[in-house]
Amino acid sequence: MPEMRMVAENSSVTEFILAGLSSQPELQIPLFFLFLGFYMVTVVGNLGLITLIGLSSHLHTPMYFFLYNLSFIDFCYSTVITPKMLMSFVSKKNIISYTGCMTQLFFFLFFVISESFILSAMAYDRYVAICKPLVYTVTMSPQICLLLLLGVYVMGFGGAMAHTACMVRLTFCANSLVDHYMCDILPLLELSCTSTYVNELVVFIVVGIDIGVPTVTIFISYALILSSILHIHSAKGRSKAFSTCSSHIIAVSLFFGSGAFMYLKPSSLLPMNQGKVSSLFYTIVVPMLNPLIYSLRNKDVKSALKKTLSKILFS
Repeated sequence: MPEMRMVAENSSVTEFILAGLSSQPELQIPLFFLFLGFYMVTVVGNLGLITLIGLSSHLHTPMYFFLYNLSFIDFCYSTVITPKMLMSFVSKKNIISYTGCMTQLFFFLFFVISESFILSAMAYDRYVAICKPLVYTVTMSPQICLLLLLGVYVMGFGGAMAHTACMVRLTFCANSLVDHYMCDILPLLELSCTSTYVNELVVFIVVGIDIGVPTVTIFISYALILSSILHIHSAKGRSKAFSTCSSHIIAVSLFFGSGAFMYLKPSSLLPMNQGKVSSLFYTIVVPMLNPLIYSLRNKDVKSALKKTLSKILFS
């Protein structure tokens, strides 16, 4: 028994090899350029929206305050994942150190959990704007917005710490090949030599909270919004109310749908290849689509963009 324990302690790896998205050689270069394009659109879209909201004084409202932070979160967690993923397409062995892997896991979880809560804060903002317009400025005061934002990042930090702390206590076997394009919870658990019962329990509890609480908040907010919209007599008024919510509903559906599919199903029912495709949505596609969804479907953003561009051109 002591001999087995010593072997287990000494077999913990110092680095991992990320398998990447596909093992087919002919797909590597096309996938590299495809995801490089996605990343460039993500960076330009999110940094562009952050700059636009920062420069346009009439966008300094609670709705755009949260959108500003959503773009910041999307940019950050895409940057935590995509550059390393791109390396897997052009290098024979995409190696990441143990410390690098745990750091990537922590920041990925921090930003992805923060995103789920910022989306629920945005749903609450829309609820107050449509259902209680007379007290909107009081209810969504700068102090309240900052407290909500603090709550978003505290939840993100707490969830990331819980998962990462449970991960670093594990001993990993000599097989260091992570069957994924990033250091994620489930593929890392497959490499553990020690029991992962506590980790799996934390996944169900923490992910349940991080998806459950925002989902319930969003569901209640939109149920009340829908009820309020149906009481609006003019078709134009109903259309305007729906249009202010439609972008958010699309973003929420994409993010929570793919996240729940990946984490709240037993791994035996979800092969890792399907898990990779599912995680592509919330790690690569959603951060790229969010600025497009919110800008292309938003008159205020389009108006601010025209004004900012005209100022730059004339100056």
